[in-house]
Amino acid sequence: MILLNSPRTRHRRFGVAAAAAGLMAALLTAVPASATPDPGDAPAAGQEVSRSAGADVSAAIASGEIPGQDEIVHSDNIEHLTNIAKDALPGFNSDLAFQGKYAFAGNYDGFRIFDISNPKAPRTVAQVLCPGSQNDISVSGNLLFLSTDSSRSDSSCNSTTQPATEKSSWEGMKVFDISDKTNPKYVAAVETACGSHTHTLVPERRNVYVYVQSYSPNAAYPDCQPPHDGISVIKVPRNAPEKAAVVGFPVLFPGEGPDGGGNPGSPTNPGVSKTTGCHDITVLPDQDLAAGACMGDGILFSIKDPEHPKVLDQVQDNVNFAFWHSATFNQKANKVVFTDELGGGGAATCNATVGPDRGADGIYDIVGKGDKRKLVFRAYYKIPRHQADTENCVAHNGSLIPVKGKDIMVQAWYQGGVSVWDFTDSTKPKEIAYFERGPISTDTLSVGGSWSAYYYNGYIYSNDIAKGFDVLKLSDRRTDPAKRVRLNELNVQTQPDYFD
Repeated sequence: MILLNSPRTRHRRFGVAAAAAGLMAALLTAVPASATPDPGDAPAAGQEVSRSAGADVSAAIASGEIPGQDEIVHSDNIEHLTNIAKDALPGFNSDLAFQGKYAFAGNYDGFRIFDISNPKAPRTVAQVLCPGSQNDISVSGNLLFLSTDSSRSDSSCNSTTQPATEKSSWEGMKVFDISDKTNPKYVAAVETACGSHTHTLVPERRNVYVYVQSYSPNAAYPDCQPPHDGISVIKVPRNAPEKAAVVGFPVLFPGEGPDGGGNPGSPTNPGVSKTTGCHDITVLPDQDLAAGACMGDGILFSIKDPEHPKVLDQVQDNVNFAFWHSATFNQKANKVVFTDELGGGGAATCNATVGPDRGADGIYDIVGKGDKRKLVFRAYYKIPRHQADTENCVAHNGSLIPVKGKDIMVQAWYQGGVSVWDFTDSTKPKEIAYFERGPISTDTLSVGGSWSAYYYNGYIYSNDIAKGFDVLKLSDRRTDPAKRVRLNELNVQTQPDYFD
């Protein structure tokens, strides 16, 4: 293990209480994004912890049980190549997408495009100011897709915040032309029910289908009425993206009554989110298969007809899962890793009090064939390094590392850092590498850390909420074969067949 700036080592015993050149502002606005947090991704303002908790954090740093404030530590098979700090976009950094030599980084205030042809020295080629909450991001061909999940005065990038109770308010999907990476152009906007917290692309030759995930309806919101137990499907013609439009709202959780189907949540299932939509969906286009992480439910469904997805199986975990957040298939499509975002991304859950089975990954095998396939739980995985009471930490976004015959992924854990872990044996997952920083603060629970950590063409790229864009190099005989796999494009939620 390499420890930078300090000879400290890590121990599991610590457990605190739970709790650039070429810059361009392509589109301007005078008002920063002001998103209302939702359960599932709820970046919170800093909260001062108790005096005793703060003292525990300071003592743990002094004894070497956790890294020092902002100190970088990592396993000896990971090298930290560089960090690019935030620049023109001051909001939280969010998700990542890749195409050729470019990385596209979402930010609550817009998005940034990096030239990563030299991973040791990424170069910013564009920054686009376009406030809209977390600005979940994807790319396909010459098109870039951006989610807006905060109520805005209109669909422009000059919009201001406006209450969701007003009918004129706008939330949904934005589409940009990125044929010139240095000058993205805003070409379309599509309003969707309850906005777009995240989205997933199902690309075809002539069209791109966009599955829009959103949730938390309210009878007081004209454009976000209950029940909201499905997803919006947008069809975007590649040659005429300005004609993008919603073509359906397939219901994934049919049920009687004003709330529809899905997990009823509390008080029936205390501590579990009520299902009122999906948080994230991952598709395997080559397999016509998808997995949905839908608040209180995990689902497996067929996308043979992309406009009319068909649910194959639905599972719940009312003991250890609070919020089904995201999903990742293995390469053989016989497993799904679901994440539980306990605490909404703003809580300290990587400690002894919460334990190893909550705020963790759930590994499910897919058994059976065709429409009779079922999800069967096998094990939980959580990072083996306890974090401080001032560090938001929980399972978040990750991707496969493509190694034939192995199931290995890299994953973001907010201030828990980046974890590389092997789930080839579904019942015995294990960490094989990590990278993290020490707490942002020793007396305040401050939101930060890696939002997304993805493997792309030989390197790991991490978008840190507060610290910026990190590039890591993983050197390990178990993962080195992945360096031979090259992709032209990667949206992690549109999972490729890496070996086709």
